[in-house]
This record gives sequence, structure tokens and C-alpha cells, in this order.
Amino acid sequence: MAARTSRVLHRSLRETPPKAIGGEGVYLFAEDGRRVIDASGGAAVSCLGHQHPRVIAAMAKQASTLAYAHTAFFSSEPAEALAETLVGHEPGGLAYAYFVSGGSEAIEASIKLARQYFIERGEPQRQHFIARRQSYHGNTLGALAAGGNTWRRAPYAPLLSGAFSHVTPAFAYHEKHEGESDAQFVARLAAELEAEFQRLGPDTVAAFLAEPVVGATAGAVTAPDGYFKAVREICDRHGALLVLDEVMSGMGRTGTTHAWEQEGVAPDIQAIAKGLGGGYQPIGAMLASGKIIDTIRSGSGAFQHGHTYLAHPLACAAALAVQDVIREDRLLDRVKERGKQLEQRLTERFGNHRHIGDIRGRGLFWAIELVADRAGRTSFDPALKLNQKIKAEAFANGLGCYPGGGTVDGARGDHVLLAPPYIASAAEIDLIVDKLGTAVDNVLRSVNH
Repeated sequence: MAARTSRVLHRSLRETPPKAIGGEGVYLFAEDGRRVIDASGGAAVSCLGHQHPRVIAAMAKQASTLAYAHTAFFSSEPAEALAETLVGHEPGGLAYAYFVSGGSEAIEASIKLARQYFIERGEPQRQHFIARRQSYHGNTLGALAAGGNTWRRAPYAPLLSGAFSHVTPAFAYHEKHEGESDAQFVARLAAELEAEFQRLGPDTVAAFLAEPVVGATAGAVTAPDGYFKAVREICDRHGALLVLDEVMSGMGRTGTTHAWEQEGVAPDIQAIAKGLGGGYQPIGAMLASGKIIDTIRSGSGAFQHGHTYLAHPLACAAALAVQDVIREDRLLDRVKERGKQLEQRLTERFGNHRHIGDIRGRGLFWAIELVADRAGRTSFDPALKLNQKIKAEAFANGLGCYPGGGTVDGARGDHVLLAPPYIASAAEIDLIVDKLGTAVDNVLRSVNH
């Protein structure tokens, strides 16, 4: 055994990561003195950067008053205020918020609510859920079964529910046929979804589940215009629910509070997390439409689900402060402005790069995809672990980014995801792209020689 072994079970069991000892703005500080620019907000979490004074003050105030009260007995002021902020104006018909500790829990709650809704409507046969390949919906067993991330699913496949099936993702770079227009691509995907409803039996499908902008698994993949409208129409026609996973893409990340606002549709149930609390406390939420909750209220009268830390007062207070800052500082405008800059800089740096096949994203949520051959869109050999090498090289040069592998089909493909804090300055956006460019070129040079 090594002389100095951490007792914390880290992601890698072979090495202990450096200790973070502080942060300020877009930077994190390591124990060894390094300053690392957090260009991915961790995992698209730290939307306000680190140690925002207004959020820290709100947390301290709440901690001095009430840290915890179980929801079987009490509500709390921060929970009530946060729910009012999120759904008091009933965006898209979403009227209620259920506060959990993270994204996977929000997805689990969404799946269970959809199922219970149909039981209470007298449609217990609705027990199938349709999602998409190359999606990621969380790491608990229900969320993992819903997701289409092959690598994450593989070890646990025997444990995953057969209630979930998967259709082709709206991933134009890899899934669109030669000569096919966006409209034709959307029509083909819609026909495939319709066929899946028919295969399962339209009255047995509870919901279709999708990320409006695909996050970690495929790297900031946006759908072609009209795709979500087509999906919404199919769900409505067959009486199924539309569940949108905005754990990564929501809460301002794409330039609007909800990513679905840019698609011209609204979900029946929505999962949010990361940007909700900005990393200041573990928190996620399921947002549900009035029609669903009213059905259960007039039926059994209770959602048959729960966790110990539901609507945790300190977590809700932190999230409320984060949302107040975003609104009061007009940060959605800044996300749009800096997002355009980020797109432009990435295009300038990588648009003609022989090993960058695609640059995609929206708002402050962007990715580059690496290819061995641009013309053929062929991926590098997965054995090279290119994305991991880029992560390590960037980190060594003071940049935290979020690379991923298996971009194409769960095995092949490499991408790098960027999700900078909403507070990032123009100079910091430039620095992020410069450092990423250096890391990509250094790694490719080592791989190609």
C-alpha cells in the first residue's frame, strides 16, 4: 500500500486528486498553489463561480436560524420562497416544485410521478417510458435505465428495468443522412418515435424523456428546429407525458431560464439541478404541471415517494440566493452575450482545425468534437483515451474542462464540454479558449508522433 493513501473513495482508485482549498469567481485554488480556471463549472454546476458573497451571506443567515426540518412535519420559508420564484408564475403550466438533493433524484421523482399519475387516472397499463440513445439521465438505477449511455449502463445492465426503450437521438452531426434536410431528419425521427409508440402499444406509454440540449454523454447537442414540437405532438396524440431533463442545460445555462423556452414547447414534468443551486448546496428539483398534481390531490392525496433531505432549508436558501443574483444582475443577458463570444472564439480557434469535426452548443454550453478524419467524421481509436489526455493537459495548464468519451455510440468518439460560470468576463472567455486550444494541440501532437 502506498505510504499516503486517502480514505476518501475517489473517482480514481489509483490516484488522489489535488485538494481544492479555496475559490473566487471563475477560479479554484489548489493546495499546491495552482489557480485553475473553472471553464466547465465543475459539471455545469457553478453558474455563479465560487464564493459569491451574496450566496455565502444567505447561507450563513439561514444556518443561524434553521438548518434542517423534516418535511413530514414542517415546511420552511426558504422552500416556500424558492418554489414561488420557480413556479409562482406557472411557466409553461409548471405549477409545483419538489425539492431533492440532485439531478438523479429529480429524474427518479419524475419517473415515479408520471407512473403514479396514470395509476390515479385509471390507466395502470401505462408502464413504458421512451428515451433516446446517447442520453444521460442520472446514476441511480431508475435514472440509469432511462438513460442511453452505453458505458455507464453496461456493468449494471442485469439490474436495469425493461420499462425503458430508446430511439435515435436528434444528433445531426452523426445521425443525419447524406443529403437529408433538417426537416426531413426531424420527420424521420418523429416517424421512429411514432413507430416505437405503436410497437409498445400507444396506451401503454407513460412518457417520452429527453434532454433539450444533451449534456455530458454527447456534448452540448442541440436538436434541429421543430424536433421538440414534433415530439410534443406525438405525446399529446397518444396521451403520454413529455418529461424534459434540464439538469445540466436548465436554469439559464442556454440563455433562457429553461432550455425548452427556445423550442416552443413546454413539458409536463421537468427535472432541474446543477444551475439551480450553483454548487453552494446539493439541490435539485422536479417541476410538475398543475394537471398532474391536481389529479393526485383529488385521488390518493399524496405523492408516494420521498427522501430524508427533501426541501432542505439550507439548500433552498442557497438556491434562492443564486436565483436572486441571476435575476437581479440580469445574468441571462450576460449568458447570451458571452455565449456569442464563446461560439465566435471557438469557431476562430477550431473552425479549420483538421481534427475538430463539430463545434456545437447554445448560451454558455458548448462542445468541440474531435475526429481523426473530418471528411469521414471518423473518431480516434478509443484506446488512445484522447479526451482524458486533454483533460489532464488542460488541468496541468490551469484549465478545468469537461471532456467525455463514447460521444458517437457509447464507445467511439471524443468531445470536450465547456460550461463557464455566467459571471465570466470577456477576457476570461478568451483565456478559456486559448488554454483549451493549447491543450488540444499538445495532446494531438503527442498522439500523432
